[in-house]
Amino acid sequence: MPESPTNGKNEVPEPLSVQHRNAAADLRKMRRIITEDYSWSLAIVPLLSDLCLQHIVRNFEHKPILEKLLPKHKAKVLDTLSSSLPLEVTANLISYEDYWRRCCAERWPVCDISRYGSSWKRLFFERHLENLIEGFIPDVMETQTICEAAELSKDYVKRLDIQQLLPPVKVEIKKDEEGDEISETGSEAGGDLPSMDHFDFNLIANSLCGLAELHLVYGVKGCGMNFEWNLFRFTERDCSLLANTFKTFRNLKVFRLHKSKVDDDKARILIRSLLDHPSLVHLDLSHNQISDRGARAIGKLLNQSQLQIVNLCNNNVCPHGAQAIAHALSKNSILKMLILWLNHIGDEGGQALCNALLHNSTLMTLHLGSNELSEPTATVLTQVLTHNTALKSIGLSSNPIGLDGGKQLLDGMSENKTLLEFDLRLTDVGQESEFFISQVLRSNQERARLQSQPKPSPGPDR
Repeated sequence: MPESPTNGKNEVPEPLSVQHRNAAADLRKMRRIITEDYSWSLAIVPLLSDLCLQHIVRNFEHKPILEKLLPKHKAKVLDTLSSSLPLEVTANLISYEDYWRRCCAERWPVCDISRYGSSWKRLFFERHLENLIEGFIPDVMETQTICEAAELSKDYVKRLDIQQLLPPVKVEIKKDEEGDEISETGSEAGGDLPSMDHFDFNLIANSLCGLAELHLVYGVKGCGMNFEWNLFRFTERDCSLLANTFKTFRNLKVFRLHKSKVDDDKARILIRSLLDHPSLVHLDLSHNQISDRGARAIGKLLNQSQLQIVNLCNNNVCPHGAQAIAHALSKNSILKMLILWLNHIGDEGGQALCNALLHNSTLMTLHLGSNELSEPTATVLTQVLTHNTALKSIGLSSNPIGLDGGKQLLDGMSENKTLLEFDLRLTDVGQESEFFISQVLRSNQERARLQSQPKPSPGPDR
């Protein structure tokens, strides 16, 4: 019996249609089953307007488009823009406060806009310029970046609070054991003298004509183990350059230069430039090395300026300097606050100041703590407490006034109706005097509170 064609060695191939069916069956077995996306909808297709806004955001740096947009589209763009865009693009184009809030939050962990007129944009530009100046190294870094930033910031910067100014860093080339060069930096590394001492504010003065407050420290914060006295040196050239800026900063109201080793000669240079300043009302030269010659210059300034606050705390002012200030104070009718604690004016200077207050009717605050004052000063101050009605606050802490001096002050306070604060800590005036003086102060404070309350308007006649 012959063999079946399907059982022999030479099998008959299946037709093509059968092969196709078998292949389709295999594909069906391999196919992954994907669940249907019930959230898909034609509504989620982006609108053409949104696509256009996305394109504007992506290309904003090279082709900024903002003012021509509708208000709702403009808000979308501003909420999406990157905070890292160049200031050349955003400074004068974007006034949206929320954008500048994002810029500030990404750069600084703590931001308090209450000190910046409640403006995020002002906060950003002031702190940005401050950081550039504080990190500037003379003779190593270019000033162009700071000058460009100042020009962009001219409409927004009202105050500069510079906590450090770096001196030049010279580079000394040394070689290691293998002959490779090693660069070491130091303020006394040798070589030629630097071309400049610290940052020259004349470079940005013309861009910041509207500056109202300038706070400076010529020193380095956080120097650690790299401490050198040269890091805290306010040179004569620094002083001359700074004094020259007052010709441009004509709107400056507050000038503070502290912890910078300002001596008499440098103080006189600065004050000479401030004699005819039209708007300065607050001068702070605290924590420096000013003595009698500098104090005499400040006395002259009091007679030729509009100063309302002078702070000379922690200097070396002695009796003759205090007498010069007292002479100016006796004729002055503008100054409201004088701070002289931590000096060496002694009873001779203290008596001179108190005698001046018998003729002055505008000074409201006088701080004379830690000045080696004793009973003779208290004797004259008693007359001031009796006759002067302008003083609201007096500080005499850490002076050896003594029991007898305390009793005299109590006699003066018994007739005083206007003084609200009297600091007598560490004066040894005695507990009894302190207690009764505090009672008088409370009475004066209550009287001032009642006087400050608005009077009720009279009701309609019935």
